[in-house]
Amino acid sequence: MFRLDGKIALVSGASRGLGWGMAKALAKQGAHVFLNGRDPVSLGQRVLELIDDELLATVMAFDVTKSAEIQRAVAQIVDEHGRIDILVANAGIQHRSPISEFDEDDFRRVMDTNLIGVWALAKEVSKPMIKAHSGRIIFTGSITAQLGRPTISAYIASKGGVHALARQLAVELGDKGVTANVIAPGYFATEMNEALIEDKDFNQWVCSRVPVKRWGEAHEIGAAAVFLASDESAYVNGHVLTVDGGFSISM
Repeated sequence: MFRLDGKIALVSGASRGLGWGMAKALAKQGAHVFLNGRDPVSLGQRVLELIDDELLATVMAFDVTKSAEIQRAVAQIVDEHGRIDILVANAGIQHRSPISEFDEDDFRRVMDTNLIGVWALAKEVSKPMIKAHSGRIIFTGSITAQLGRPTISAYIASKGGVHALARQLAVELGDKGVTANVIAPGYFATEMNEALIEDKDFNQWVCSRVPVKRWGEAHEIGAAAVFLASDESAYVNGHVLTVDGGFSISM
């Protein structure tokens, strides 16, 4: 079960953090994974890691905020392989500032990457998926789509939009053989959270607040992505799979 042999997967934001954890997991299950990011050098290093393990991986560098670049990348994959079976739209950024001081340009920058970029990826990838009457669209959401947190208004708004978008796509594309779901991570020890991890008080708060008493590791998100990408998840559609060690259900 849950093998992905012969599947073609595109993972955005795949050079580090959760994106890398999910890309690696998909490749280990047999998928040919196209790793996306803006830096071809860091992507190349990751691809070499996978190739060294005799896995299938290719660099696909482009900016998810540029629709023309998305269109070219998707067209290239489809031209070379005939299809895209799996999309993991994971690329995201963060900006922290009190709402009264939050610059509008920074708000738009977060939304452009975290929400509009996700929508644009899903739009392009849905075309070959609809044609094939088969596909898995997976978004990286967040528990902050359900829980408030000071200073991250743009991030929370963007992730709330991502959750809503997945529900809408699940309804629109379900009868076309394409499912859309969300993975909502809690606190993971990734590069995006380095400042929080180094903050002794915040680190202690996370470890005391999460029932399993620790931060998540990037590789622990991979199994969730494999399940939602697999044939076995065919009847899971419009779902938010929370992976947070129990953070969001504890008081």
